[in-house]
Amino acid sequence: MNASQILILIIAILVGDFLLENFLEWLNSKKQPAHLPNHFADIYTEDEYQKAKSYKKANANFSLISNSVSFILTLVFLITGTFGYLSDILEVYFQSPIWHALAFFGVVTIASSILGLPFSIYQTFVIEEKFGFNKTTKRLFFTDKIKGLLLGAVVGGIIGYLLLYLVLEIGQNFWIYFWIIITIFSVGMQFFYASLIMPLFNKLTPLEDGELRESIEEYAGSVYFPLQNIFVIDGSKRSTKANAFFMGFGKQKKVVFYDTILEKHTTEELVAIFAHEVGHYKKNHIPQTMAMSIAQTGFTLFILSQIIFSKEISLALGATEWQIHLNMIAFGFLYSPISTVTSILFNIFSRKNEYEADNYAKQTYGSKPLAKALKKLSADSLSNLTPHPWYVFFNYSHPPLSERLKAMGEK
Repeated sequence: MNASQILILIIAILVGDFLLENFLEWLNSKKQPAHLPNHFADIYTEDEYQKAKSYKKANANFSLISNSVSFILTLVFLITGTFGYLSDILEVYFQSPIWHALAFFGVVTIASSILGLPFSIYQTFVIEEKFGFNKTTKRLFFTDKIKGLLLGAVVGGIIGYLLLYLVLEIGQNFWIYFWIIITIFSVGMQFFYASLIMPLFNKLTPLEDGELRESIEEYAGSVYFPLQNIFVIDGSKRSTKANAFFMGFGKQKKVVFYDTILEKHTTEELVAIFAHEVGHYKKNHIPQTMAMSIAQTGFTLFILSQIIFSKEISLALGATEWQIHLNMIAFGFLYSPISTVTSILFNIFSRKNEYEADNYAKQTYGSKPLAKALKKLSADSLSNLTPHPWYVFFNYSHPPLSERLKAMGEK
C-alpha cells in the first residue's frame, strides 16, 4: 500500500471506532426503562432509580462530547500531517533517533494531558460532585495529575528507551527481546505494585483487629487460604464509591478493601466479598489472566515488528522519511480492530471468572450475603441495572448484576 492508501485506512478505522462506540452508547441509553422494574425494587427506590438514570445520561453526554473533541482533533492532525510537522520541528533539537522519538511522545503526552484537563476537571468537580461521589480536593486532584505525569515519564521513558534501542539495534527480531523484558516487568509489578506504586497515591493500612478481621480469618482457615495481608485503602479521600480487590502472588498477595466499603456493609457481607476474592485465588484467575496478557503482548509486538520499518507509514502521517515514532503512532490506529477483538475476548474471560468467583463464595460461605453486598455496591454507585446486551458484550469485564444474581439463584 502507498502512503495515501494507508492514511485512508487509518482514517477509516478511526471513524469506524468512533461510530461503533457511539452506536453502542445509543443502544445502551435506549435500553433503560422509564420506571423502576419491579424485580429491582429491593435495590433502588423509584427516586434512586431516576437518579441513576440521570447519572448515566450525564456521563453518556459527557463521553459523547469529550470523545467527539478527541476524534475531531485526531482527524485534523492526520489529514493535515501535524504529526509529521511536529516530528520535523523536534528533529532540529534532537539528532539521536531515540531521543527524538522520546521527545515526540513527551510532547504528545503533555499536549494530550493539557487538552484533556478541562474534561477531567468537569467530570470530577461537576458530574461526580453533583451526584454525591466526589471527595477529591482541588489540591489532591492536581497533585494526582502531576504524580501521574512524572511516574509515566520515568517508567514510560525507561520502557520506551529500551524498546527504541532494541528496534534500532536488533531490527525486526526486537520483539522477542522486548517481550521478555516487558514480561519480567509485568510480573514484577504484580509483586511490588502495592508496596511501591500504590503508596504514591493512597495509604494502605492493615485491617485492624476486631469482629471483621476475626470473621475473615475464621473463613480463610475454613477454606485453607494462606492469609497474611489484609489491607484497607483510603479511597474515601477521592470518592464515596466502594470496591475491593485481590492482587499479587505468593507472600506478596494482598486483599484490599476500600475504607468506603467498610462503612456501608455488614461483617457478613464483607466476608462474602472476601470469599469472592478468595475464589479468584483458588481458581487461579490471576496467573491465567497474566498468562493471557503476556501472550497478547507477544502477539502485539510481533505485529508491530512487521510494520514498524515501513517508510510508507511514516509518509502517511506527514513525514518526509522513515520515523520510528510516527510508525508507532500509526500502529496504534492500525491495530485498533485487532485490539477490539482481543478486548472482547478478555471481557468474556473476565466475566466467566466473576461467575466462578461468585459460585465459589456461594459454595463456601453462602449466596445471600454476597447478593446483598452486590446489590448495595450497585445502588451506592448508581449502576445501570439494565445495560444493553451488545454494550455488555463489548465493554463489561463484570456481568450485569441481574445476571450474577440469577447465576447464584438469587433475585
